[in-house]
Amino acid sequence: MNPRRGNRAVTGLVSGVCAALLVTGCGGDGQEADSVPGGWGTLKTKGVDVSYPKGSDGYVERGADERSEHNAAEAVRTEDGTIVSMITVQLDFTDADSAEEAAIAAEAGVQLGATLKGEKDVQLAGTDEAKRVDFEFSSTGEEDTPPKGTRLQGVILTGLDSREKTFAVRIDAKKGALDDADLSKIIDSVQVH
Repeated sequence: MNPRRGNRAVTGLVSGVCAALLVTGCGGDGQEADSVPGGWGTLKTKGVDVSYPKGSDGYVERGADERSEHNAAEAVRTEDGTIVSMITVQLDFTDADSAEEAAIAAEAGVQLGATLKGEKDVQLAGTDEAKRVDFEFSSTGEEDTPPKGTRLQGVILTGLDSREKTFAVRIDAKKGALDDADLSKIIDSVQVH
């Protein structure tokens, strides 16, 4: 056997295996596809994706004409016509050089009168640095939201995507409308790209 032919065959085999790993997503530091629970939908944007429970008691994705112009994606959960929980994605919402700076900007965007509960590092697939901001606020009672004064809990997951642009995934819910297990699954589903 010609040694040069053998080297080409091995090189071809290694190249093929590497290409297969890249196509299937195996071997990388990204999140595996099975991390999204069955029956869940996904808000997909150019910087970050986040999944949510669908179905009669779940969230419904809103189209561009239904959501705020500041949101790249949005899903809401309603009870009797009232929005009791909302998941939004904002991209490039501020200039920042780190997840810490993005968190400061996200905190500044929280409703006046909100109570910040804390900020901490969080692991999100696709990024080495992200922050979680927890807070509570009162509903304004406007636009199909709970009655004025109803307390809501909020979580913002923020950092920089692969283009070094800021992202913020915000999850707001009326107290008791989103259990801790589903909140954890939503957070675990976040994929930064």
